[in-house]
Amino acid sequence: MKKLALILSIAFMLSTAITTFAAEKKTYNWRLVTTWSTSIPFYETAQHFAETVDKLSEGQLKIKVYPAGAIVPAFQIFDAVRNGVAQMGHDWPGYWKGKEEAFVAFASVPFGMNSIEYSMWLQHEGMDLAREVYGKFGLVPLMGGNPGQEIGFYTKKPVNSVAEMGKMKIRTVGWAADILEKMGVSISPVPGGETYLALERGVVDGAEFSTPSATYPLGFQEVAKNVIVPGWYQTSCQNMFMVNEKAYNELPDHLKYILEIASRETQWWSMAEREYENAVAIVNYKKEGVSFNKLDDESLNKLRETTKNYLDSLRKKDALLDKVLTSQEDLIQLYSNWKKVKSGVSAYPYEDYINGMHLE
Repeated sequence: MKKLALILSIAFMLSTAITTFAAEKKTYNWRLVTTWSTSIPFYETAQHFAETVDKLSEGQLKIKVYPAGAIVPAFQIFDAVRNGVAQMGHDWPGYWKGKEEAFVAFASVPFGMNSIEYSMWLQHEGMDLAREVYGKFGLVPLMGGNPGQEIGFYTKKPVNSVAEMGKMKIRTVGWAADILEKMGVSISPVPGGETYLALERGVVDGAEFSTPSATYPLGFQEVAKNVIVPGWYQTSCQNMFMVNEKAYNELPDHLKYILEIASRETQWWSMAEREYENAVAIVNYKKEGVSFNKLDDESLNKLRETTKNYLDSLRKKDALLDKVLTSQEDLIQLYSNWKKVKSGVSAYPYEDYINGMHLE
């Protein structure tokens, strides 16, 4: 009996090992849907991620990237991933505001963190909170890249104050739209693809869309030669991947780890690649005669105050949003100690520095 028991035990262990080996060698073919057209640089970010996963997994996990509309329209990808139509999605989480307000905090917060600070926060506490938010919908989140700060509002005439904006009709969306409306600005939420024509035909007097490199190909500068800066409403633009939880759980552990590593690599790749392209775009804007008009300090202070009051009102109604924003504020407070100490040595050209340009 002992010999039989030993034989059965060995057979069970061999069977388990064979099953595990087969799972580890199985090839997985996934679909990744995005909210981007192929002309938007963020689509390239999704492709970079998929290529990285393919190389790290030696072809065991293959992810095919689809632009908006190829499988489902842009704003249906959340439900497509949730319902298993695709295994993954890539987006700006603020699009899912109607499902849970806290998603916006993983996208962009007015007067919030820059791309480095977002990455720091996600690495230390943010991803735990993201798993809590996404987990409510049967999804697993992964970092999806951060292309930097948005450029600002394009206008035909120079504008330096919110008071001047109060006489205009502005295209923007999300929290920024609500904040500006509270300050007396008329808002028109024109779809991104229709913004050029709206500016050209005077349907709106000013419009924002995205970062310098993402907006430049859209040609706003052809019909509006002024930009109101800085992009206070999106001080950085965090993108995220979401994975269908069932599909994720079917992966062997080493492939789950590869997804995690590829997402972190993509986060930093995106920051470096997009910020470089943002700088190139600014040079091109200047060549085309675009002027950058800074908001006065009074306007920025009023915007900051209105933003705080607005977010405070949202937080009273949504405990999860309050939890996420509190965590971000803790990081901002912590990092501010180092920011103050290290300030004054920003890498500007020699002549600029000598003439007083010490701070970003």
